[in-house]
Amino acid sequence: MNRAADSSAFEAVNQLLNFPEAIEKFMFPSRAHETGNEIKGVSSIPVDILDTPKEYIFFLDVPGLSKSDVQVTVEDENTLVIRSNGKRKREDGEEEGCKYIRLERRAAQKLLRKFRLPDNANVGAINAKCENGVLTVVVEKLPPPPKPKTVKVSIS
Repeated sequence: MNRAADSSAFEAVNQLLNFPEAIEKFMFPSRAHETGNEIKGVSSIPVDILDTPKEYIFFLDVPGLSKSDVQVTVEDENTLVIRSNGKRKREDGEEEGCKYIRLERRAAQKLLRKFRLPDNANVGAINAKCENGVLTVVVEKLPPPPKPKTVKVSIS
């Protein structure tokens, strides 16, 4: 599917389900800033995103990868970037002469996922942990701006 078809499909889904703009940004992040070389040979990580009153929580399956294999960064002030170099260590036999007779599990691929964060995301307060093949990234929300107060001025 080409980018134009992807875009029209996303617009159709958005109109059909009437997603709020912030949710749309998470579900269909902008890929305009990605280069062809960045995408080539890289697979996308499936993600679940939970919007709570105080934070956004990203859940990504990264089977076979440890926390040292995954990098979480913020680029361009509001783009959350999650990537992996794609190297997974295979267990070696303990004795000399051991060899694999079957290799069915795919080797980990390079993974890359970018998310444009909403304006209320506190990029200075992002935590990530990788346990049991699941990467959890927590992005705190900034408190809402104070509501403007109306001050009554007496006229003399």
